[in-house]
Amino acid sequence: MDIVFSAATMHYAGRVALHPLSLSLCERRIGVVGLNGSGKTTMARMINGLVKPTDGRVTVDGLDTITDEDAARGKTGLIFQNPQHQMILPVLADDIAFGLKNRGLDKVEIESRTQAILERFGIAHLARRRVHELSGGESQLGAIASVLVTGPELLILDEPTNQLDLKNRAMIERTLAALPEQVLVITHDLPLLDGFDRVLVFHEGRLAADERPQTAISAYKRIASC
Repeated sequence: MDIVFSAATMHYAGRVALHPLSLSLCERRIGVVGLNGSGKTTMARMINGLVKPTDGRVTVDGLDTITDEDAARGKTGLIFQNPQHQMILPVLADDIAFGLKNRGLDKVEIESRTQAILERFGIAHLARRRVHELSGGESQLGAIASVLVTGPELLILDEPTNQLDLKNRAMIERTLAALPEQVLVITHDLPLLDGFDRVLVFHEGRLAADERPQTAISAYKRIASC
C-alpha cells in the first residue's frame, strides 16, 4: 500500500511542526526516529488522519485523509505509546469486540473474529482478563489485536517497546517481524529497526535522512550528538 505525502505541512499555534514533506512510502517495514519534538509523531498521525495537514495533502492507497477521511482511516490502525490509553472496555475480549460492533457485524461474526485474533497472538487465555491487570507486553499484544481485528492494511506503532523488560521487548519484536500487515514504527529503540526496509529521520520538523537502517541510524546519532 502506498502512503504519499505531497508537500504536506503542519502548523501548531504559530509554529511549524512539520515543514513541507513530499515522499512515498510503500515498504513493508518502515521505521521513524528523531529527537523529541522533531515532527515524527505529527507525520505518523497524518497518515491515519488524527492530524490534518494545514497545507498539501496526504493520501493512503489513493484516498485523501481529508476528503476521504473515513475510508482512508479504515486502511490504517494506530497503537498509542501507552496502549492501555486506547482500551475502552475493562475486559480484553470485550475491548477487541468493540471495534467490530461499531462496524455493525452480527454477534456470531464478532465472536468468531474476536476468538481468532486472540488465538493469532497467543492471548486467548487472557480473553476475560481485565485490561488494567495486563502486563506491559500483554497490553501491547491486546492493543495490536484490538486494532488488527478490524482489518487495516497498515499498522502504526508509537514506541511499542517503551518501558518493556527484555523478555517482553523480544516478544514484541518477534510479533512485529511476523505480521503480514505493513508496519510503521516510531521508536527510540534503535536495535528494533534492524532488518527494516527503510528508516526516516526527522529533525526540527524536517526529514533529515531517508535510508536503510544502518545509514539512517548513523545520521540520527550524529544529530543527537550535536
